[in-house]
Amino acid sequence: MLLHIKNMVCGRCIMVVRQQLENLGLQVLEISLGTVKISPDPTEGQLHLISSSLNVLGFELLTKEKNQLIERIKNVVIELVHHSDLISLNESIMNVVSKRLNKDQAYLSRLFSDSQGVTIERYIIQQKVERVKELLLYGELTLNEISYEMGYSSNAHLSNQFKSITGLTPSQFKGLNKQVRLSLDKV
Repeated sequence: MLLHIKNMVCGRCIMVVRQQLENLGLQVLEISLGTVKISPDPTEGQLHLISSSLNVLGFELLTKEKNQLIERIKNVVIELVHHSDLISLNESIMNVVSKRLNKDQAYLSRLFSDSQGVTIERYIIQQKVERVKELLLYGELTLNEISYEMGYSSNAHLSNQFKSITGLTPSQFKGLNKQVRLSLDKV
């Protein structure tokens, strides 16, 4: 059985969900951001137990197909922005999302906007800004290097998007004594 789980946004989430399901006596056959294939197929009672145990850890078992699709959109965006090389991406993130989910871009955009109150494009920008914050805090790359790595056409483009989301320029953010980053499931 394939389970769809909300708020799985990183490798540690995968590890925690795997451990939780195995503690419940289930065999994890495959696991990735947002999905887990388990065996044997759980009963209704076991599904309720799975749901409860995941909720305690900040995850949510998704049963409605539209909610599953929205979570899959988020997971593809997070994977692309935070765990892949945007420099080598030869097409827009939205094109990749559409291809991976085998769904029309207009349909995905409408579904996402109606459910989340923000466009997929805005969500992508929010994720990119969170990644830029992370890179700024590491202090290992210049703004030019971050701009290039994140696939921006210029520093000005990055700075404008950063300021539209945070209200600060990247330099102002880096100069704060207390930097504020959001966990990826809160973006």
